[in-house]
Amino acid sequence: MALVSILWAAAAQAQEAPATVDEIVVTAQKRTQNLQDVPIVVTTVSGSTLRAAGVRDIKDLTILTPGLTVTSTTSSTSTTARVRGVGTVGDNIGLESSVGVVIDGVYRPRNGVGFGDLGELERVEVLKGPQGTLFGKNATAGVINVITKKPDFEFGADGALEVGNYGLKALSAGVTGALVDDKVAGRLFITRRERDGFVDVVTGAGPRTQTDDNDQNYWSARAQVLVKPTEDLSINFSADYTKRDENCCLAEQVLNGGVTKIMAVAFPGSVANPANFDGYKAYANRSTSKKITDKGVSAEVEYDLGSLQLTSISAYREFETHSAAESDLSTADIIWSSPSWTGTAFKTFSQELRLTGSSEKLNWTVGSFFTKEDLTSKVGTLYGADFEKFVGLLLSSGTNGALVSQLTGNAAGTTFANGQGQRDQYNQSEQSFALFGNASYKVTDQLEVTGGIRYTWENKGVDAFYGNTDGGKGCATLAAKPLPAALINAVCQTYQNPNFTNLTASQDLSEGALTGTIKAAYRFSPELMTYVSYARGYKAGGFNLDRLAYTYAAGAATSLKPITKTDFAKESADSYEVGVKSTLFDRRLLLNGTVFYQKYTDFQLNAYNGLVFTVISVPEVISQGVDADFMFFPIQGLTLQGGVTYSETSYTEKDRAVLGATSRLPGSRLSFAPLWSGSLAVAYQHDIGENLVGKASLSAKYTSAYNTGSDLNPLKTQEAFTLWNARLSLGQQDDKWSVELWGQNLTDEHYYQVAYDATYQSGSIGAFPSAPRTYGMTLRLKY
Repeated sequence: MALVSILWAAAAQAQEAPATVDEIVVTAQKRTQNLQDVPIVVTTVSGSTLRAAGVRDIKDLTILTPGLTVTSTTSSTSTTARVRGVGTVGDNIGLESSVGVVIDGVYRPRNGVGFGDLGELERVEVLKGPQGTLFGKNATAGVINVITKKPDFEFGADGALEVGNYGLKALSAGVTGALVDDKVAGRLFITRRERDGFVDVVTGAGPRTQTDDNDQNYWSARAQVLVKPTEDLSINFSADYTKRDENCCLAEQVLNGGVTKIMAVAFPGSVANPANFDGYKAYANRSTSKKITDKGVSAEVEYDLGSLQLTSISAYREFETHSAAESDLSTADIIWSSPSWTGTAFKTFSQELRLTGSSEKLNWTVGSFFTKEDLTSKVGTLYGADFEKFVGLLLSSGTNGALVSQLTGNAAGTTFANGQGQRDQYNQSEQSFALFGNASYKVTDQLEVTGGIRYTWENKGVDAFYGNTDGGKGCATLAAKPLPAALINAVCQTYQNPNFTNLTASQDLSEGALTGTIKAAYRFSPELMTYVSYARGYKAGGFNLDRLAYTYAAGAATSLKPITKTDFAKESADSYEVGVKSTLFDRRLLLNGTVFYQKYTDFQLNAYNGLVFTVISVPEVISQGVDADFMFFPIQGLTLQGGVTYSETSYTEKDRAVLGATSRLPGSRLSFAPLWSGSLAVAYQHDIGENLVGKASLSAKYTSAYNTGSDLNPLKTQEAFTLWNARLSLGQQDDKWSVELWGQNLTDEHYYQVAYDATYQSGSIGAFPSAPRTYGMTLRLKY
């Protein structure tokens, strides 16, 4: 509080002229430009602002970006970014992202793959709306463009030690400088972070022994070598490696259905009864360990040819997960997943080549982009020791846990034996190639016209190998009994379906898409520019990588028959915008605003019904509203930055024929699509005496109510909430050292990230919780 008082008094006495908005550099059009000259909605955040807000990864970025929502589910890699209410649920690995993530020019195929610690940041740019020309691949909703710090020829070193609640311990260090005179420079960044889980776990009889969940335990390193053999040629080699060994992520019970009553009687103390979402308490008898490795190398070559510049970005990346899972929200041993079989692996190669040129009136870019991805996904859902008893209780409405053995004549526990179950594998290959061009021409000193075009070729193929380790014998027997069809479907449609035993299936698709943009910008004065734009975006089609089967009907030829054709169509978006960019009050205020209208065709909706994921191509989604951003320097040392997004993102009545007359979706807002979101970051610094400087920052993000379920069940609605982060710092004026006190989610908001239908518990709803209030202290040293 003493530091706050000092800073407030200093602000009141400040006599110096306030700062002005200097040129804000962005690369939203793949060339260096002033933000105020770019006819695109871009929220750009500097490295200093990111550090003040405690941003380490893409998820943290949401507090500084209106209209951006990032959520996680069963793992930190199951992360989804949405812009203006549009995005792709990340749990189905067959789906690529609607919001592209690019880190140092390298495209990441899924949001979760780009989720790790971003290290030393220069800035982050969030481009809103379809970016179907220059960024192109799978960017129908927007792009998160991350730019890290490059090597410096001047020596520098810094480090940070961080401690906080939940046992937080973190250490990071960085060094940069010349390696060979003025020809070669390097940069190395290393970080290590540990934190206990914030969810308490009731484990029952185990075998799980871990009594907390949602912890952190990772280390990450990034090394860069910049080679400049001549003034015209530079080559930046980069390598990074991240390893995570964590327990994540259990859901809390939001609502108990009828099955919960059966569970509470048959397995006393195994479930949250009554449901209690506010307690950060989960029930699980199985492990949720996640072992994740993310690594890659890249080379960025820039060659200045006078009036032309050639850029080449080559990258190879590998990503691998091994995941254990507890799926039934209870300490009863019903279903689980073993990390020895469940996980995902990517191998991705990408190559981008660009040639840019400029003259007094014309700036242009032409290029090509190629990517090759090999994906392996292993899905294994296994019976627990209590599964057979649980099935008997379901079939008898809670009266007979021994019913399965009675129906089959098998010894108890042998029809659905512990450790048996589903073991599927998907091997998917993808190749994509695109040619693109973009040009801006100054018709007059005031009027500039921009046009761009891109054509993308996409080829994908998948080989699926389905298996049941026990041949699905339990459900083969039950399906022959005179049991209600609804119960057979509830138990046997997917995981235990005997018709998937030793089944193989192959699919292929080949498609092309033409995308592009046209924009006109008119500058009334150096301080005021307006623009209109049209852009078309494209997101590739693909395959649903999960089991799908027809429902059971006694005697029907299609009963429980596997669906092996699981392809879904490409998604496209058309966007129209009218915007204004202004710099006012002697360059003390930057104020930008845009009205937008976006229409999505064949929107890829990923739905979860408590058992499997299914991708549905929705004919039409409309997103329309207003975006506004500002940066203001009211007095010396004080900076205010923020914005607001109003977005109506809805399914249309045109969708009713596809989604069904009784569906909640037609005419309704999409899930994770708040009408309003707004952010504000306030930062103040002032000299204290001759050698010290004090800094204070406050960040806030308001989000209005939205539904977190793909089926729009009203019970999955998250009410409006506001997040607050703050940081106080005292240090030496030359930044040799500083001490920071910080807090995240200061008001301890407890909100749903994603709510879903609980597995095998009809009527019950679980939800993955947000992080609670965290706080701590950071010591920074710099040389």
